[in-house]
Amino acid sequence: MMVCIRKIAVLLLALALNACDKPGFAPKNEPYRFEVPAHFPEPVFDTENPASLAGVQLGRMLFYDTRLSANNQVSCASCHDPKLAFSDGVKLSNAGVSATSLLRHSPALFNLAWANNGLFWDGGATNLESQAFAPLTAHDEMAQDLDQLIRELNAVPAYVSGFRQAFNEPASSQNLSKALAQFQRSLVSANSKYDRYRLNVNGASLTADELKGQVLVRQKCQSCHAGELFTDQSFHNNGIDADFSNVEHEGIFQGRYRITYEPADLGNFKTPSLRNLAFTAPYMHDGRLATLAEVIQHYANGIKGSATLSTQIPKDGFGFSEQEKKQIIAFLNTLNDYSFIENPDHRKPPNF
Repeated sequence: MMVCIRKIAVLLLALALNACDKPGFAPKNEPYRFEVPAHFPEPVFDTENPASLAGVQLGRMLFYDTRLSANNQVSCASCHDPKLAFSDGVKLSNAGVSATSLLRHSPALFNLAWANNGLFWDGGATNLESQAFAPLTAHDEMAQDLDQLIRELNAVPAYVSGFRQAFNEPASSQNLSKALAQFQRSLVSANSKYDRYRLNVNGASLTADELKGQVLVRQKCQSCHAGELFTDQSFHNNGIDADFSNVEHEGIFQGRYRITYEPADLGNFKTPSLRNLAFTAPYMHDGRLATLAEVIQHYANGIKGSATLSTQIPKDGFGFSEQEKKQIIAFLNTLNDYSFIENPDHRKPPNF
């Protein structure tokens, strides 16, 4: 049995989309049956946006639709490729309408049903529903006029049907964001080698180096990369910089501080998950580290001290030996979920 419990609803989605030449939708009010992996915590869902099967289907269509951008050339998937765990593989994307490089690295998208402590690298969006409007309207991303977008969607028969089935209403910016959120919350990654070992599926095991790496990660990393999600969903200064005085671009280089204005939040950025790291390079909030080896080297002896450096990180770094570095990377590679990046139910809907 797959460790990441394959959702019946997603299977039904695939059948519906493949059964006809045009996108099909589930009946109105049919709930989306979200099943939590056995070793994961229970998520806390937004009660104002209960997921339905039709809503997830609609969100999947919208995610891949270039109509969402002002020039009809950029979709959400332009910066969030399912083959890369919904990241983009570049340091700073210039895929937006303006073709201008962004100032932050595009984050991966998975296990977002548990992301309940703010989104973006600084936590500037409370939830997925509010988060959607930033890339949709940002000049350097999709630069879309929302009123124009809704007019376009209401002129497409598939969307007229889809919004009716999902929300019993015509397309609106509010329901657009709700559908995108429902699809993104359906993206669960929990079928890595580690997960099979963790749940003792078919006698799965880890090598000696992977096991030693697991011990090191638990001892040195899991104060921030916590639990089975391998993130505490919080914000930390990990010593990547020491100076946060640059206030350009509305303080984007100051991390969480630009949201809270709390001095203790200077240089704090969101903790990404350690899952799927083989697919989500480069690393850090600005993509400055190209490889896992560079990341481990940073934590070994590349820490830059400052007043807000996380208390979990020694000022001189962890001093990992070369063998320990290899063992940590060996364990991190057990967290890669190949079934997730190969899942056809996450790809662009066929015949659309």
